[in-house]
Amino acid sequence: MANIVAVTACPTGIAHTFMAAEALRRAAQAAGHTLRVETQGSVGTQDALSAAEIAAADAVILAADVNVDEGRFAGKIIIRASTREVIADAAALIARAATGSPAPAPTPAPATASTGGSLHVVGITACPTGIAHTFMAAEGLEGGAKKLGHTVKIETQGSVGAGNALTPDDIARADLVVIAADTNVDLSRFTGKRVYVTGTKPAIRDGAAVVTTALAQATVHGASASGGADASSPDFVAQAAAAKASKNAGVPSFYKHLMTGVSHMLPFVVAGGLLIALAFAIGSFQFGDQGIFIYEDKYAGTLGNTLFKIGANGAFGLFVPVLAGYIAFSIADRPGLAPGMIGGFLAGLTGSGFLGGIIAGFLAGYIVLWLTRSIRLPRTLEGLKPTLLLPLLGTLAVGLLMMFVIGQPVAAALTGLTTWLQGLGNTSAGLLGALLGAMMAFDMGGPINKAAYTFSTGLLGAKVYGPIAAVMAAGMTPPLALFLATLVFKNRFTKDEVEAGKAAGVLGVSFITEGAIPFAARDPLRVIPALMAGSAAAGAISMAAGCLLRAPHGGIFVLFIPNAVTNLPMYVVAILAGTVVSTVMLGILKKPLGADGLPLVKGVPQAVNAAD
Repeated sequence: MANIVAVTACPTGIAHTFMAAEALRRAAQAAGHTLRVETQGSVGTQDALSAAEIAAADAVILAADVNVDEGRFAGKIIIRASTREVIADAAALIARAATGSPAPAPTPAPATASTGGSLHVVGITACPTGIAHTFMAAEGLEGGAKKLGHTVKIETQGSVGAGNALTPDDIARADLVVIAADTNVDLSRFTGKRVYVTGTKPAIRDGAAVVTTALAQATVHGASASGGADASSPDFVAQAAAAKASKNAGVPSFYKHLMTGVSHMLPFVVAGGLLIALAFAIGSFQFGDQGIFIYEDKYAGTLGNTLFKIGANGAFGLFVPVLAGYIAFSIADRPGLAPGMIGGFLAGLTGSGFLGGIIAGFLAGYIVLWLTRSIRLPRTLEGLKPTLLLPLLGTLAVGLLMMFVIGQPVAAALTGLTTWLQGLGNTSAGLLGALLGAMMAFDMGGPINKAAYTFSTGLLGAKVYGPIAAVMAAGMTPPLALFLATLVFKNRFTKDEVEAGKAAGVLGVSFITEGAIPFAARDPLRVIPALMAGSAAAGAISMAAGCLLRAPHGGIFVLFIPNAVTNLPMYVVAILAGTVVSTVMLGILKKPLGADGLPLVKGVPQAVNAAD
């Protein structure tokens, strides 16, 4: 009698996955062999194989139509087949596995921090916008791993898709997997690998420290703390990964779920906003001052009116459903996507806008997750859960709650918020602008920054354009101020920082606040307050002057589009004033440096202490 383990998986993770598993079970039972099957389906990994079960197995059957991590089966006899081959003749595969040669001796354990030696480190970096933090974290991990003598490959999940993508061979050879992400990352590829999850900021600050910590704290993904999977809880792996991610990243899972939705929403908002701005520009060119009303029916059929409909009705019409859908996706994986998107669409129907969409996304995610854990079906009917039961029951529950319980109260709250924002006087508007501006500079792409940006972009659907104008002005000033400060107060910065200032200037005009992070990381107690002061000034001037922005991104480049910005002269003044305030503050707070790069006190070099 042979002891066999198997993994089944198909692209959809539904019918073929479970049919192949059942065929193998019947064939093994008929032949008198023991068999344990792990299914990798659309509702996650079920009946995950433990390390002990794999070690005791005489052979492994991989019945998969997609890539499956084979690293945890090193040293085992592996029988590979498609799910169709298994369904057609499972008995033949069981016979091949049972008559295979004895398992070879175990392969030596990979080197660790304690044993020494070079490791192969792989990882993924990702941030909500998929721009600066993603690539800066990747650079930090690569530099840190190489500094420690390891080989490394990092996949960046950025705004244009995956860059430097990890191949199955990369993952199979990996001794350690490091995930530095501020959004949820699919870990299914790394089952059986030692995985460590953290945020992007630790990787940016000190990549070598992250790799060192990962070597000490990484855990095997897909195994419980006791070394075996909990078969009674098919979503155990997802729960453990989420808990680990939250603990290591230092931010609540709530934020990660929200930022996953925001990261997928942003392309719709940016595309819609820029198309609307272009519509106004074309309308102004065709109809002069009346072009600002290009959305009216009397201009139907014109290019400007058509672009406005594409942006406002198309892109803006989708951004709340996408936001809600991917919040739910982050919580409950693919089964949450449809209920979340439908809930977001209903938020639009009820007038509850982006606030209703956020609520719908979380409701859909947690309801579907609860249904996934609660509904138990015979193995032969498991395929019905992701295709029929979860979308139906999840959508039914979320839809009824949105239509009868949540939609109207949230719509009233959003209407009240919109009316309040539109009725703000100059002083009150200036205070709100200062608050949003300070938030943008506080952590430059972190949770506080993203909260201000998400709040402002969400209001675009309600045609409230003041906050986003303040946010973009305030987000541009930190890197612009550092660029200017490295020119005016060059003796306050190292040679490397002076060079980095040039790049910060380019990022600043492009509204990429993260260009200021390297400076803030080196001297946070002086740089961050200086940047917050300038950003608060920029936001206050923008809001108090009544500046409006219809394109939620693009930096200085959207300023050249006619009617994209209301009160353009004062908007330019806001950006310049904020930049100057931060530049002066940097000159005051930062100390001149000596030839050795240390601050000078009365002309004498002083070591930088912890407070510095």
